[in-house]
Amino acid sequence: MNRLIYYIVTLILTIGYSADSLAFQSEKIVSSIEEFNTAVDNAEPGSVIVMKDGKWKDVALKLTGEGTSKSPITLKAQTKGGVTIEGESYLELGGNFLIVEDLFFTNGYTPTNTVIQFKSDKRIANNSTVKNCVIENFTQPDRDTDDHWVEFWGRNNSLDHCYIAGKSNTGPTVRVYLKGNEHINNRHQIVNNYFGPRPRKGGPHGETLQIGDSYTSMTPSYTNISHNLFDRCNGEVEIISSKSNLNTFSNNVFFESEGSLVLRHGNYATIDANLFIGNDNSSNIGGIRVINTGHWITNNYFYKLTGEEFRAPLAVMNGIPKSPLNRYNQVTDVVVAYNSWIDCGTPWNFGVGSNVDQSEVLPASEIRSARAERMLVANNVIYSDRECAITRRYDSIDGVTFKNNTIGGAVVNDINDTGVLSNAITIEKKGDMLFIPKEKLDEVHMGFDFETIKTDLFGASRENQPRAGAVVIAPEKGRKLVDFSKYGPNWFKPKEENKNIPAITVSTAKALIEAIEKGESGVEILLEKGEYVFTKPLDITKKITLKAKNVKQKVKMSFNTEDAAFKMHPNGRLALENISINGTNKQDAIRTLEKQMSSAYNIFITNSQFENFKSILQTSKSSFADTIQIKNSKFINFQNGIQLANETDDTGEYNAEFLIVENSNFENFQNSVIDYYRGGYDESTIGGNMILTGNTFSLSGLADETKILIKNRGIVHVTVADNTFKNNSVDLIAVLWGEKGQKPMNNKITNSGEFKIVENLELKLMY
Repeated sequence: MNRLIYYIVTLILTIGYSADSLAFQSEKIVSSIEEFNTAVDNAEPGSVIVMKDGKWKDVALKLTGEGTSKSPITLKAQTKGGVTIEGESYLELGGNFLIVEDLFFTNGYTPTNTVIQFKSDKRIANNSTVKNCVIENFTQPDRDTDDHWVEFWGRNNSLDHCYIAGKSNTGPTVRVYLKGNEHINNRHQIVNNYFGPRPRKGGPHGETLQIGDSYTSMTPSYTNISHNLFDRCNGEVEIISSKSNLNTFSNNVFFESEGSLVLRHGNYATIDANLFIGNDNSSNIGGIRVINTGHWITNNYFYKLTGEEFRAPLAVMNGIPKSPLNRYNQVTDVVVAYNSWIDCGTPWNFGVGSNVDQSEVLPASEIRSARAERMLVANNVIYSDRECAITRRYDSIDGVTFKNNTIGGAVVNDINDTGVLSNAITIEKKGDMLFIPKEKLDEVHMGFDFETIKTDLFGASRENQPRAGAVVIAPEKGRKLVDFSKYGPNWFKPKEENKNIPAITVSTAKALIEAIEKGESGVEILLEKGEYVFTKPLDITKKITLKAKNVKQKVKMSFNTEDAAFKMHPNGRLALENISINGTNKQDAIRTLEKQMSSAYNIFITNSQFENFKSILQTSKSSFADTIQIKNSKFINFQNGIQLANETDDTGEYNAEFLIVENSNFENFQNSVIDYYRGGYDESTIGGNMILTGNTFSLSGLADETKILIKNRGIVHVTVADNTFKNNSVDLIAVLWGEKGQKPMNNKITNSGEFKIVENLELKLMY
């Protein structure tokens, strides 16, 4: 009997040793796409395909196979981050129990619709993971080209500890599909990722995450989005667009991201223990926007969020009665409990999107008149040193019940309801950006199922520790509220911009051209006194500042060029200070490339003068400027002014986010001075910002067919104040959008027509 046991044990050990040896022997290093494909064809459970370190360019990586839970098929880099995937490349996964790790996508773009897809041809991936990978600036050459950087299909797939940043073209960064039974109840895991900066896009379809779509929005997904960092994800008003049922959003950090977590479609989402961190500089940083039914919003901490309406810290929307799937369902049976709003603007916005007063320009199917019903707001804390009301109401809130909410500081109680208590809260700083009341606030409302709210923001137990607000027990002293090092792969750190670049001084046109071409991005080029003559445009491919060395005397630049003085490229930033620039009336002062404007450019003009050009700025259709800022400058003898009106498909796209013009003079323009356009009725493009203050406009508009001096159709945020308009040959200075609160203020008008205010602007419907 003992001998039999001995043989059995020996056999088991031998089999185990053989299995381990087989696993070791199955590791295969590949150095070409041909070797990669052969290794994939021969892959078995336990196979490890190792991509040799180096640059892999223009490769279609298709990892397919059938691994097991204990013996997955793995694809990895020889060393972490040592494999860069560049050019026109992509990765697909198909099969079961596949793992991809440590790859770096950079210096390229996908020639398909995806960079990483959990599906290869028609073969779906299940139980598969992409982890510790980086996709950085792998954006399409043309901003209008649509793609997704990660597409989820199948079930039980994961995106874990990845860094993804820099997408500037159309399409959500990460998209979850639910088309078919094999993709629902998917329980995908999107966890521990660092979603780095996504620049402003200037239109819709710029989400960082989209889970489902309108037509699968009533489908159960159970996708889990937890422990991720969303760092300055500014693509559009929806950072996350949840369009399916039963998704969970927990323990995420939304850091200075200009948008919101939006429960766009679908029901029964859990939004628990998230941090929403804003700042004092942007009024576009939002919190949570609520649509549909059954959501629980608990233990969240909102800090310095000053957005309003769609970007409010908490935006509760009106719905459309009998709404179609792609519009807005009524908010019902939503719980908002144990949250904290600290130093925010008006924290609760109710009836957002109410538009009954626009019935003359919108069909009945677009009128959002269904107010929130059976909504409970309980045990929340609101504190601010700045005076603000608790609510901004666009409709009645008679369907909302308030219980044991406490306000303090300079917050004004504008709700005549016993469920909001005006207490003298003493706020205490517990760490960077973390403030909690000293008072215990232990009188809390115990609503239906409230016993299921077991922990607070930091995971401390709520059992036997009743306390309003997001925090029951403050974390240990010195703990960072946001620890950036916790997210993404541990082998990768995004490059920091060099801010200590020495200035370059030049005295000739040739030296200036060389400094622009060879200087580091961010360089300041100082121009000695004199005249600089150019016969070719200056290409701005990086951050460049051109500045007169003597601040008391302008430097003169003359251009005898064909199409432009300055050509803006993607990511170009041109700053001009104390420079006089002259053309020959044959070229534009500044223009963008006609194609492949993949990323935003910026223009800053200060204390400068332009004379004798076709236009100040001429843009191509798909180009996009984040900011155009003009201060204390003068523009004389132009055919056209600032041309930002080439996105005319009426799909919500526009050519610039911010146009700011202050204390400047515009004289003798044949046509309009500004043409800035956004078309299409789409609340996802709450964009376009035009600020005109302290300027003088004269002797312009004679040849303009519309007889409008400043065109700003469809631009939402418009300020026209303290300007002077004299002797302009136009009928209208501008047409302002009354429904958006636009009105002229303190302008002086002499022989220059008038302002017209249109209350409800008729726009092309996009749905």
